Amino acid sequence: MDAKSPAFKYSTDLSDKTILVTGGTGSFGGVVVRRMLARNCRAVRILSRDEAKQYAMREALDDPRLSFYLGDVRDRSSVDLAIRDVDLVFHAAALKQVPNCESFPDQAVLTNVLGSQNVLRSAVEHHVEKVVCLSTDKAVHPVNVMGMTKALMEKNVQALSKSIWSDHKTILCVVRYGNVLYSRGSVVPLFIDQIRRGTPISLTVPEMTRFLLRLDDAVSLVESALISGSPGDIFIKKSPASTIADLAEAVRILCKSNIPIRTVGARPGEKLHETLATAEEIQKAHDLGDVLRIPMNPSDLIDPNPELSKSYTLADYTSENTRRLSLNEVVSLLASLPELQSALVHA
Repeated sequence: MDAKSPAFKYSTDLSDKTILVTGGTGSFGGVVVRRMLARNCRAVRILSRDEAKQYAMREALDDPRLSFYLGDVRDRSSVDLAIRDVDLVFHAAALKQVPNCESFPDQAVLTNVLGSQNVLRSAVEHHVEKVVCLSTDKAVHPVNVMGMTKALMEKNVQALSKSIWSDHKTILCVVRYGNVLYSRGSVVPLFIDQIRRGTPISLTVPEMTRFLLRLDDAVSLVESALISGSPGDIFIKKSPASTIADLAEAVRILCKSNIPIRTVGARPGEKLHETLATAEEIQKAHDLGDVLRIPMNPSDLIDPNPELSKSYTLADYTSENTRRLSLNEVVSLLASLPELQSALVHA
């Protein structure tokens, strides 16, 4: 069956679907859970290991369709319990902080590689219809543990997709995106907190660039993969970028602060620029407007798109060569974030 077959098109009607979100109490989970409930799905399950965050989400949403499973993706039995009779899985559980993963690589492997493998294999054995796994630009040409473990997760998705290709009972695919603005543990909340405390903003390397993405856009990318993802696909959100210096300056402008900025140097495992897609991936990519779809590797499943590869001049798609936001554009982008608006009100 061809990878672009309509058989892989998914209905947007979720009224009869039960959805599992691993790591569902995090920044991404909070948004995607609300989106799925708004689309009238039958039920949403959260699998996570933080009971305090589960309690807070239960109280905030107060929806009878929402249920919580206390457990860890590292534990196959807790995954099996949560995934039973589930139709769709959004796999967001991960260790994401680069410095922590550098310090504890074994823990990153246990969660991001083996934990992801538990989710994938459990989904196949329980005949889940589709699994969408969250990856990161750090998985491309990885130099840090977090990126390496996410790259292995992507490889696991494609390897398992190939092994079950003839069955098509479970579709496994990936979304890959850059920095999500104001997500938990990201740099913008850190800058704001430093301004509130009156301490200098700690800047790694001023000319360092990063892709910038709103959380809503990240969830929309996941929905694109849900609707049109084929086995082993990787969906990439085209994104602009900014220097870290402009990002810090934009936060100072919005906070009306002249607090000094202190350069502290790159943290362990950090790149100067990130990469969302390699030149080799772009050569076989399908351009879906603001999204690139990278099909799985086997040549008989690929329909190369020479016009797209020409437009990218066979170069990697990086935060250095993507569209660079001006300082004013970064200010406008940050000002549009509800989370930042709320932080400024309560500052």
